[in-house]
Amino acid sequence: MSARATTSETSDAPGRLRRILGVGFGLAVIVGSTLGVGILRTPGLVAGQLPGGGAILAVWLAGGLYTLLGSICLTELGTAVPQAGGYYVYARRAFGDAVGFAVGWTDWLTYCAVLGYVSIGFSEFVVKLIPELASAVTPVAAVALVGFVAVQWAGVRVSSRFQEVTTALKCAAFLALVAASFVSHRKPPSEAVAAAAGATPPAMTLTGLIVALQAVVITYGGWQSALYFTEEDEDPDRNLPRSMIGGVLGVIVMYLLVNAALLATLPLRELASSTLPAADAARAIVGARGGQIITALSAISLLALLNAIMMIGTRILFALGRDGLLFRGAARVNARGTPDVATLVTTGVALLLIVTGTFQRLVAIVSFFLAANYCVSCLALVVLRRREPDLARPFRAWGYPWSAVVVAIGAVLFLAGVLIGDTRSGVAALALLGAGLVGRRVLFRRAASI
Repeated sequence: MSARATTSETSDAPGRLRRILGVGFGLAVIVGSTLGVGILRTPGLVAGQLPGGGAILAVWLAGGLYTLLGSICLTELGTAVPQAGGYYVYARRAFGDAVGFAVGWTDWLTYCAVLGYVSIGFSEFVVKLIPELASAVTPVAAVALVGFVAVQWAGVRVSSRFQEVTTALKCAAFLALVAASFVSHRKPPSEAVAAAAGATPPAMTLTGLIVALQAVVITYGGWQSALYFTEEDEDPDRNLPRSMIGGVLGVIVMYLLVNAALLATLPLRELASSTLPAADAARAIVGARGGQIITALSAISLLALLNAIMMIGTRILFALGRDGLLFRGAARVNARGTPDVATLVTTGVALLLIVTGTFQRLVAIVSFFLAANYCVSCLALVVLRRREPDLARPFRAWGYPWSAVVVAIGAVLFLAGVLIGDTRSGVAALALLGAGLVGRRVLFRRAASI
């Protein structure tokens, strides 16, 4: 049965995913998953590696264009195989059940770990705003996570609307910060001007450029989020390209605006040495309350991110269960379109990671999974082009095969960088993958013997 036949059957039938999402949600889930705390912190790291404002903006633009190229390539897969599950779906279609399970299992673990990490991050921002809760970081994180379960349980219509509203609030808050920066246009103090005038800007180095590009590409992470919901889209052939390309372009513009605003507000040397330049810029604009403003903005940013991660994680588990690669109960969907069992399991794992603190170790590991699964998806595009030339492709990757070659090379280089930079986590990631494969094989053998 074709992917499109399967999708048409899932329209609004009881116990199936509901096809009610559109471009608005697609844009919101991409922008909401991408635009966040990273852009408030990373500009300082990037600026510290580069010689001037022009180079800084050029690197952010280059990272954005590479991300856009990746979104164009994977949009072809998303429209050709419009099923819930994202990377897992393409890996299984191209390489079979074993590779598909490996990608799905590790992708789901990635989102569980990030869910725990972001919940703790949200709790820490809340504690900064409400110091009386300083001793309750873990409980606040758990309560926040359970609160998002309630949003999911209300149904896909409610959770998608929540995503759209919180993303709109986030964008408005970022634009307000940008506008305030340009309006105030704080000039560097005379001492800084004098120091800058007598100082020689750091020379561009290959190492510095690579570090800056890696940081920028990581900050664009989340651009692929709409791929996980094509089965719930009213018209994925039409809406997914608009969501993917429009969402990435929107993030590129926002990132360039934020960096330009920071360059307009902070001396370059101060920006380059700052671990949280957005807070320094806010303090320069409004004084001591600037730190609180950025803390509030960070908390707002994480609302849309938490909701998106929860929704994505459940779709991966749902897809694995439906295809029989995990327990089939994971594919159960309630009357409001929420994969309820997948939601409970994903939440339970994330809560366990929060309470035990093991999410901290997993977060270091999942960067390997993110890079590896992206590589597999890039290869899946090439394999399916060769093996299934007659597969309906409502959207074709622009500039193929060269666009796919550039994206694949970048993905492989990024994966190599992750392995070299943190070999221990890479080995741990492979061990975790092996444990999942062995565990699945043992369970299936037992099930077959009963």
